[in-house]
Amino acid sequence: MRLFGLGGAMAAVWLVAGCAGVAGFGAPPFSALQARCGAQTDYGADAQAVYSTLLDAYVAYRHGGISESDYCAFEASLAERHAALASGDAAARLAWIKFFNDARVQAIDWRAPVDPSLRGG
Repeated sequence: MRLFGLGGAMAAVWLVAGCAGVAGFGAPPFSALQARCGAQTDYGADAQAVYSTLLDAYVAYRHGGISESDYCAFEASLAERHAALASGDAAARLAWIKFFNDARVQAIDWRAPVDPSLRGG
C-alpha cells in the first residue's frame, strides 16, 4: 500500500492497528510486554498502536512462530527508532510512521501462521 501525506500515513497506522492484535481477556498489559525484554519505553500518543504491534509479535512468540530473541530484537528496534525519530521534526515523524507501518506488517506476518483468527477463521 502506498500512502501520501502525514494524515494518510497516520490513518493507515491506526487502521492496521485496529485490525489485529487488539487486547482481549488474558492479554498481557503493555508494561508486561515491554518488561519481558527489560525495556520500558514511553511511546506517548503512539502507545496503543505499539501495544497492538508488540502483542502480535508476542502471540507469535508464545505459539512458536518466532524466538524470544527475535521478539526482544523487534521490541528493541521499535524503542530505538521511536526514540530517534518520533521526537523530531515532521520528516522524522514521517520516517517513524513508515518504519512503524513496516514493523506492524512484520508482526502480523509472524502472528498469522500461528493464530487462526488472522486467517479469516
